[in-house]
Amino acid sequence: MTETTTEDLGWTLGSLLRSYRERVSPLLEDVPHGPRGYQTLCEVVKGDHPSQLTLATHLGIDRTVMTYLIDDLVDAGLVERRQNPDDRRQRQVVATARGHQLVARTCGRVNDAERDVLGALDRREQEQLRRLLTKAAGADRGDSHDADACEVVAEDLDR
Repeated sequence: MTETTTEDLGWTLGSLLRSYRERVSPLLEDVPHGPRGYQTLCEVVKGDHPSQLTLATHLGIDRTVMTYLIDDLVDAGLVERRQNPDDRRQRQVVATARGHQLVARTCGRVNDAERDVLGALDRREQEQLRRLLTKAAGADRGDSHDADACEVVAEDLDR
């Protein structure tokens, strides 16, 4: 590896993303759209987005593409669209019991794969990297990503 390569943020992020896809995609074969569908389902489980449009904006997905993605999640019985009680013009995307179960079943395996991707780092370094990446990713949009879908599902299952 050259000095230029190790200092190139784009190369580093691309390398991590390829490794992530190689490890996580096989775990999500039963989720429509694979990792993107799972990421969307996790955001829906957290329940932070009052409309399909805010969900698309948060995830950086074109609203037209989001429509097809949500259609496929609906067809799989993982989410449903409901009228927003606060604004009848909006549709909320809500996880079904089956969607919650899929996230609960899959979270641990995805987390294990993510730890493998970051295996060169110790646990403290992995947590620090996650915090810094989350901060950097949300800084330009003012987003926060505090909730964890795995925790939300675990709390729901404990009730």
